[in-house]
Amino acid sequence: MRSTSDSVSVRLYLLDGDVEGGATSSLFYGPLAEALHIAAQQSAEVQEGLYIATDNDVVAYLDLIEE
Repeated sequence: MRSTSDSVSVRLYLLDGDVEGGATSSLFYGPLAEALHIAAQQSAEVQEGLYIATDNDVVAYLDLIEE
């Protein structure tokens, strides 16, 4: 993910790979810091399908926290 501040607006969403073709469910729109907090509260299984999108980038939640 490109450098960004923790106050930038993002979309936190779940990509459900069990559905044919995949399906997304938005969990949160708002500041990155709050999106990360919400994502951290999810189960490990859900975290595997979480993604964070900014205006110009998308990154898997687990990849982001490993950086």
